[in-house]
Amino acid sequence: MGRAPDVSQHLATPDSERPDLLPRLPQDAALYVELPLDGAEKEQLRAGVPGPVWFAEADSDSPDDARALAVSHIALGNPRPEWVAAAPRLRWLQLASVGIDSYLGLDWPVLERRLTVTNLGGLFADPVAETCLAGILALYRGIDVLAGLRADETWARHDVRPGLRLLGGADVLILGRGSIARRLAELLAPFGCAVSHFARGDGDLRTREKLDARLPEFDIVVGLLPGTEETADLFDERRIGLLRPGAVFVNAGRGTLADEDALVAALASGRLGGAVLDVTREEPLPAGHPLWSCPNVILTQHTAGGSRVETQQVLDLFADNWRRLTTGAPLLNTVRWGRGF
Repeated sequence: MGRAPDVSQHLATPDSERPDLLPRLPQDAALYVELPLDGAEKEQLRAGVPGPVWFAEADSDSPDDARALAVSHIALGNPRPEWVAAAPRLRWLQLASVGIDSYLGLDWPVLERRLTVTNLGGLFADPVAETCLAGILALYRGIDVLAGLRADETWARHDVRPGLRLLGGADVLILGRGSIARRLAELLAPFGCAVSHFARGDGDLRTREKLDARLPEFDIVVGLLPGTEETADLFDERRIGLLRPGAVFVNAGRGTLADEDALVAALASGRLGGAVLDVTREEPLPAGHPLWSCPNVILTQHTAGGSRVETQQVLDLFADNWRRLTTGAPLLNTVRWGRGF
């Protein structure tokens, strides 16, 4: 496997306030890994750490894997939350995701005293931003419709062509100002799009009142927010109703952002021009769900962060944080449970 491209410019800054883990880790600290790796990738991990390594299957529910985690000091992957809570030796967990939603229910005021968690913040900036752009362009240029017509062997050039839109000069609102949001803004710049951000600290729109006042101005709204109590149902029926007729709604953040029933109704009625959804409230999306058949919807099935070099990027970040850990340097992407991401 080739080396992954450098994504360091997207990664979060080191956390200078992290607990000092090194004195509490033995030199031969045991590593638990729960990732789908090939033989060469496993050897790469073994060569990079001095202690024993246990490889579990991804999404494991094996009692043997649970016991292995319970005696490990470091973990890489996303083991079951209840296993993490029951692993008394665990001192550092490097998640193989940005999202931490499944772990929010643990007793972090207690766990955080001994366990530091880092995530993949910033690692997916390029692929997620590119998926958002690809989905928007597919809707604007009718690619989704034309792909379906090909499957039916239907030639409908004169029906499709008059409805095609141009992205150039569109007014775009990006919800969030993290690494993905910044990268998407860069990709939209050559199209001459006017990009605004909704973000509490440094956004063009910083309050919900400002959001409500300006929502009808935008042709495209892109959700890239973390899953917190503050962002849950931010786009409820009322706020979806504020979107400009014909607007495109994109969500590559968390499925809890939008009221899916209200979104389906707005799309089915033709009031909205389309939706690009990488995330949904329930995943996998169940059979018969209205989003499967709703018009002008592109479902990318939580693949936006994927790429051929994704696994290597995860291993590279783990290796970087391992070096930081063993040299006493601050870790990258430390999760702060008080803020929910």
